Amino acid sequence: MFIFGFGLIGAFLGTRRATRLNGARIDKIWLAGIFGVVGMILGLLTTVFIERMGLM
Repeated sequence: MFIFGFGLIGAFLGTRRATRLNGARIDKIWLAGIFGVVGMILGLLTTVFIERMGLM
């Protein structure tokens, strides 16, 4: 659940950053993908941390 949420937030932030830098459509897609993958990795680490701490 955290993984998908963080991935969507990352993709949104990547698209927003490319728009701010006046990037072309391919730049928006590329940055959305990169930020989405990084967000998913952070979501995975968050999920593992929460499970190890026994919070869920």
